[in-house]
Amino acid sequence: MTNLESRIETRIDQGRGITPADIVLKGGRVFDLITGDLVASDVAICGDRVVGVFGTYTGAREIDVSGKILVPGFIDTHLHIESSLVTPFEFDRCVSPHGVTTAICDPHEIANVCGLEGIQYFLEASSRTLMDIRVQLSSCVPSTHMETTGARLEAADIAPLMNHPRVIGLAEFMNYPGVLFKDAGCMAKLNAFAGRHIDGHAPLLRGNDLNGYIAAGIRTEHEATSYDEALEKLRKGMRVLIREGSVSKDLSALAALITERHSPYIAFCTDDRNPLDIAEHGHLDYLIRTAIALGAPPLAVYRAASLSAAEAFGLKDRGLIAPGLRADLAVLDSLEDCRVAMVFAGGVQITDAAFAARDIIPPVARHSVKAQRVTAQHFRTGGNRVDTPVIGIIEGKIITEHLTFDIAPVDGDKRPDLSRDLVKIAVIERYGKNGNIATGFVQGFGMQAGAIASTVCHDHHNIAVVGADYADMALAANRLGQIEGGFVVVRNGVILAELALPVAGLMSLNSFEQVHIDLTALRIAAKSLGVVLEEPFLQLAFLCLPVIPHLKITDFGMVDVDKFEVMP
Repeated sequence: MTNLESRIETRIDQGRGITPADIVLKGGRVFDLITGDLVASDVAICGDRVVGVFGTYTGAREIDVSGKILVPGFIDTHLHIESSLVTPFEFDRCVSPHGVTTAICDPHEIANVCGLEGIQYFLEASSRTLMDIRVQLSSCVPSTHMETTGARLEAADIAPLMNHPRVIGLAEFMNYPGVLFKDAGCMAKLNAFAGRHIDGHAPLLRGNDLNGYIAAGIRTEHEATSYDEALEKLRKGMRVLIREGSVSKDLSALAALITERHSPYIAFCTDDRNPLDIAEHGHLDYLIRTAIALGAPPLAVYRAASLSAAEAFGLKDRGLIAPGLRADLAVLDSLEDCRVAMVFAGGVQITDAAFAARDIIPPVARHSVKAQRVTAQHFRTGGNRVDTPVIGIIEGKIITEHLTFDIAPVDGDKRPDLSRDLVKIAVIERYGKNGNIATGFVQGFGMQAGAIASTVCHDHHNIAVVGADYADMALAANRLGQIEGGFVVVRNGVILAELALPVAGLMSLNSFEQVHIDLTALRIAAKSLGVVLEEPFLQLAFLCLPVIPHLKITDFGMVDVDKFEVMP
């Protein structure tokens, strides 16, 4: 008899109640996502599987969950673990206690820095975490032809990994103009993954262009920011992943879409959520209680958080508390509050001891920041034209406005104008490839002094720096090279706060608790400069992503995303 046959026979006997189950949760009520009923029931677990429900069981270990509600574990359908600013192991420790038992990640942040080495790191780490981390292979490294990255991945590079057991398919296809205009590189990737899951990324794409994009085989998408946009995507067969991250906050706009009729085709994602927000608000548990508070029916919300998410990505072994499925479940006090008291992932209870027993692997992509040293003079912006393009921040969105202001040169330089909230933004190539530096203007920070710099700079992860003072901008940018990347806040030649992210310039080697402490200090320091944004660091990162309308900046220069070109 094989081990598999032995496991199946054991499950049958424990499910029938002939032999005691490994674990039995007793006295609670199961939220049945098929009928919407709350049913008093034991839940029997054998190994990593549920084997008994809607019945009475005995177990080798019995846990009293009287008065509690049991729901399937939550599935985050799209995120970049790197943007949590911690390693996959600390992400696991940070997020799984919030009920998240599956995370579908796209490691394209680290892939843009170090290529396949970064993806392999995530594949190796994902087999050692308590939560089940699944990987989508990064489709856009780089995201466009208008930026310098540390690596470039073509179809031939990623196709050999498509049958890896941790891989679901092809990650968010951000270069939607490349799809519509049948770019050769895009077509090679789409053809290589034809028939497999392909995730989408098409902000504001509507009408026949959306039809063409979906016709390429793209099935899920998380960039809808309005009800009408999301409804059109649903009607055209796309599963809509409703996002609520640290910067992109779309739940309020899309909450009315979450009905029992729509819920089989809706899921949730965080995309980019840092330990500060997770500590203060939560993760998918926050999305769930917020959606219910906005009026969405609990059955629709919990379906979207688990069953519908599993179905959307072909994960047929989870999404319900049902015999034969993974023992992924969360124990709650109430559906409305979604306060998680206990979590099981693959039959393992989430505890400090379980985390301590994991096999941790060493990080990769150290010493990746190789930018030239800069001086205040590097941040001058020349040109004779008075009319000047300005990136307009829309707080809570990664979409920006394409504004135009009259900024007259003084001594050959267009300088910040704090009275109009016009501060300088620059992107510095960090890989030692070409030394590119581009400058421009942004409105919306409210900054009155100093500078903020970051190597979390989507998706190329060059150095982004925004400031009211050139000398402070130079100090902040140069400091990033000394600490292997991260965040820095400077004022009057003094470093007020910093967070080192030495793993690819994206992730800390410290615990998520320490990162939370450091982020709190950074936010206080940013506010002392006059910054009015709740999340200035990730907001800055998205100002550099040239696939999100309407105006962005890379090391090539200011990018008109609507025209998909670098501005003269």
